[in-house]
Order: sequence, then C-alpha cells, then structure tokens
Amino acid sequence: MPLEQELATFEAMKPDLLRNHAGKFVLIKGDRLIDTFDTSENAYSEGVQRFGQEPFLVKPVREIEEIYRNHALYSGLMNAHF
Repeated sequence: MPLEQELATFEAMKPDLLRNHAGKFVLIKGDRLIDTFDTSENAYSEGVQRFGQEPFLVKPVREIEEIYRNHALYSGLMNAHF
C-alpha cells in the first residue's frame, strides 16, 4: 500500500503534532518527520525538491480529519452520458 509507512508515522506522532503543530501541514518521508509548514503548497514544494518522484506524505495536523466524498461517484454520475 503506498504511503503505509508515512501514514503509520503520522499516527504515531499525532498526539505530539496536535500539541505543537495543530493547523500546520507535515511533510513525512518513511519514518521521519521532515518539517512542518503553514501551507500544503509549501510542504508539497519541499517534498518535490527533496524527493522528486518518490512518494512522500503531506498531511494537515487536525484533531478531526475531513473526508472528501465525490458526490458524482456516489450518485452514479461518473459515467453518465448527457
């Protein structure tokens, strides 16, 4: 599974991240927290600069995670022909 290690690292660090970096964005590679950033764009840019095409995780530090739902997919509109 892609980013499995990075997601596990985030979950392990989450209590500390919430205490010290709530509202920021983290850049994680493997089992290492690379840095925290004010915007996802800055975190992503740093990830691309450091790791290029290799996978890395950019994730917001929030108590409650937002879930994106694609309503067109759930409504059966993804393949609809109008």
